[in-house]
Amino acid sequence: MRLGINVPLNDIDLVVEAERHGFEVAFVPEGFRSDAASALGYMAARTTRIHVASGVFQIPARTAAMTVMTAATLDGLSGGRFRLGLGISNAFVTEGWHGTPFGRPLARTREYVAVVRAALDGRQVDHQGEHLRVPLPGGRGTGFRLHASLISPRIPIYLAAVGERGLRLAGEIADGWFGVFCSPERVAEAVGHLEAGRRSGDGEGEPFEVIPSVPIAVDEDLEAAAVPVKHHVARFVSLGHRSDNFYFRLLERLGHGEAAVEIQERAQAGDAAGAAAAVPFEFVDSTSLLGPPDRIAERMSAYARAGVTTIALSPVGSDPAARRKSLQVAAETADLVSPGR
Repeated sequence: MRLGINVPLNDIDLVVEAERHGFEVAFVPEGFRSDAASALGYMAARTTRIHVASGVFQIPARTAAMTVMTAATLDGLSGGRFRLGLGISNAFVTEGWHGTPFGRPLARTREYVAVVRAALDGRQVDHQGEHLRVPLPGGRGTGFRLHASLISPRIPIYLAAVGERGLRLAGEIADGWFGVFCSPERVAEAVGHLEAGRRSGDGEGEPFEVIPSVPIAVDEDLEAAAVPVKHHVARFVSLGHRSDNFYFRLLERLGHGEAAVEIQERAQAGDAAGAAAAVPFEFVDSTSLLGPPDRIAERMSAYARAGVTTIALSPVGSDPAARRKSLQVAAETADLVSPGR
């Protein structure tokens, strides 16, 4: 099991520390604060070995051609170290931020990835699907072709997914899966769906990355360590109406339906602290690495046994020194979990 890091935008130079500790890949999210591409370009310039990845680019925010151009630029800036993470986002962001209908997100993702693949392979795009039509029929111009030579022989594409159908699609058409709010047990369940997708596509037998995003906090006080993670969970669970919220439904499916309702109600009332307080500690603890080093080592071993290939760690907390301590503990632990990493 290799190590990855989700680089916090308020401490982006943490990527240098991660590279020093032998981390394999650094992911950058995008959301309320920042796009990912700008930060990835900066990180590529500050490092020499660690791979950099979008974790993840929002599909509704970019045309497929723009995603290909961005990927090609980051491939060049990083010397072939870029990996492309994509996600359909959710109805709240898709319709509220980008003014794009959210209907049939999996079909839209399938077409989007097909266009991106074609262009990254150097082909001229001619895709006339239900959701994407490039070039536009009757329009002026021809389909997009990338006029650049990539350094990487094949830029890996990872898909974010939460539900069973999304997991199967990721297994079928992508090179890896990027997951959030994953316990080791949920990873093991997800691997089954991913493998089913691999069998239905062309990738069976080929390498495939299983990459859960996992918060980490080294602290003897488990409740204190969980506080920043609770705020993170509450933000996701409160995005949009519960009927369209993957994360709300995930909590519901795991037996925390009443808590999910309370999180949304408190968030909608403007009570962010109350929403975070309503997040069950059991859920946070099961999907995070919290506690002293020996407890974190036990949990990392459980993720490795569940089938994780790269664990994308999110050092939480406002103290930069504590975040760096988390990286050190993770690196020392990973050497025990995966000798010769």
